Amino acid sequence: MRLWSIHPKYLDSKGLLAVWREALLAQKVLSGKTKGYRNHPQLNRFKKAYSPLAAIRVYLLGVYNQARMRGYAFNKGKINLARGRFVKKITVSRAQVAFELQHLLLKLKSRDINRYKSLLKLKRVCVHPIFRIRPGKLEDWEKILIDRRN
Repeated sequence: MRLWSIHPKYLDSKGLLAVWREALLAQKVLSGKTKGYRNHPQLNRFKKAYSPLAAIRVYLLGVYNQARMRGYAFNKGKINLARGRFVKKITVSRAQVAFELQHLLLKLKSRDINRYKSLLKLKRVCVHPIFRIRPGKLEDWEKILIDRRN
């Protein structure tokens, strides 16, 4: 599961579709409607939000809006639009945002070379509207594959 902190405008079509599906799964998990993925590290920041369901709703709406701008037909009806509490922005560290951009670039290099090249020119990275950047190291919930051959 990857719930990107970076803005969905940077994702290619495969990435946008994947984050939509994964955020819908996260919504189910946070609603208590599934037994799997309940302890997935990427959900921790949403679980800690003032209103986890409202936070994931805002996240899904951001992904939905990006898809709509591209002409995709994502089903807005899948988003739980029941009234939620006030949603405060969730903080994400600057190092996490940088890590995610590099992670995306690795994917795009083989999937969408034009998007890859355009992202290489970025001076400043925007985050999804639910997030606010703060100084700091990589988030403790991030999974990093370590080369154990040495």
